[in-house]
Amino acid sequence: MTKEEHSDAKAPVHRSGFVAVVGRPNVGKSTLMNALVGRPIAIASSRPETTRKAIRGIMTRPEAQVVLVDTPGIHRPRTLLGQRLNDVVEASLSDVDAIAFLLPADQAIGPGDRRILSRLRSDFARKDKDGKWIWRKPLIAVVTKIDQLSKGQLVDKLLEIGAFADFSQIVPVSALEADNVDEVAQVLMDAMPEGPQLYPDDQLTEERPEDMIAELVRGAYLEELDDELPHSLAVRVESIEPDPDGGRDTVHIGIYVERDSQKPIVIGRGAEHLVRVKKKLRTAINRTMGRKVRLDLHVKVAHNWQTDPKQLERLGF
Repeated sequence: MTKEEHSDAKAPVHRSGFVAVVGRPNVGKSTLMNALVGRPIAIASSRPETTRKAIRGIMTRPEAQVVLVDTPGIHRPRTLLGQRLNDVVEASLSDVDAIAFLLPADQAIGPGDRRILSRLRSDFARKDKDGKWIWRKPLIAVVTKIDQLSKGQLVDKLLEIGAFADFSQIVPVSALEADNVDEVAQVLMDAMPEGPQLYPDDQLTEERPEDMIAELVRGAYLEELDDELPHSLAVRVESIEPDPDGGRDTVHIGIYVERDSQKPIVIGRGAEHLVRVKKKLRTAINRTMGRKVRLDLHVKVAHNWQTDPKQLERLGF
């Protein structure tokens, strides 16, 4: 290459930015984000309304870095907690470069989806003279759970979603089966503006270790208790106590329920639930802390915490 040719060659474009991951509860937001980041950083559960905070996962590739903001599912709030979760979504949407609107392939488009679309239009779109919506930021439809449909059914679903809104792009995926995850990653990266890398290569999230541990414990309990306990469970890392002899630190964790009658359900017969959760999470929490630790779990009652502003604040909402 001559000097002139070399001077004309353009350096590779690097892109970076933020993507809000939105959708109704239980459409696969956390599962997709974990697949894109490459490690579980958000609770992925079959139960709706699992995510309670805007968790930021960092997807880093040589050509781009995308910060994925996994929002609580937008829903009609029934409690003060529900309203706080919607407020989290509002804050998450305020300063993003693109929106990934997740729509499950195995469910019909419903009122919840239409409510989300209306909200997104009010924030990010305007109508032109012909009545067509013009988006100020890319709105990408991510059609999740495609493993539940045949090829013919998927084609029909994609046509339905294309008629639902003027999406910038529509991309199907099954995060659970790792099907088309790379294509979703590429679409999101292409939607980002040019910019430098924002975080180190090895940083996967902005979450503090204490917050990640609390979420790991809550996620384990959501699965452990099956249908025995509703979402009246909150978890907080109370303290981390160093071992004076240089051994394992002790992580003291409070598990909060709303009623005294729920306490024995969480503990289990002969403390079986506490024992199983500790065993299940030992490796994940050691990895999160970067060292081996001891878990000290205590079940406590915070009466009606979902509707009490002071209790909500104390529990981190």
